[in-house]
Amino acid sequence: MARSRPEPVQVVKQRRDATLRALVEGVPYIRFMGISFDRRGDELTGVMAFDDKLIGNPLLPALHGGATAAFLEVTAVITLSWAYLWEDIESGEIDADHLADNLPRLPKTVDFTVDYLRSGLPRDAYARARINRSGRRYGSVHVEAWQDNRDKLFAQATGHFVMPPREP
Repeated sequence: MARSRPEPVQVVKQRRDATLRALVEGVPYIRFMGISFDRRGDELTGVMAFDDKLIGNPLLPALHGGATAAFLEVTAVITLSWAYLWEDIESGEIDADHLADNLPRLPKTVDFTVDYLRSGLPRDAYARARINRSGRRYGSVHVEAWQDNRDKLFAQATGHFVMPPREP
């Protein structure tokens, strides 16, 4: 029995990028907040580009706590969705060109706890989520955010989510 030839790596990368783009662009709030994602293989890093509208205390100045929490939650939800879709992306079952028209449902937040470790400075912020558990019905995620130095977190969060049902 002959093995089928694997897809060219460029085709797989294009499908991954198109899927991530559809996930992010499918939520207007993500665009409003100026959040984007850097993808390296199956690992995502959220990037919240600095904008004056994100400042909560102009005297310091410091990022608004709500903007920080939203950034962490968006990073958790997109990371969970990315992991949820990974096998379909890799197998080619996802038609990335039409995904924007048929966007899968996103995980729903059950609870989300944010630890503000220090003031967020008026500059770009980065976040990475680690999935602790992701099953058919439930997901648990830990997210960390930093600005200039990965070792100096300015916020972290833990969240629990209800996973969307798999489409037949």
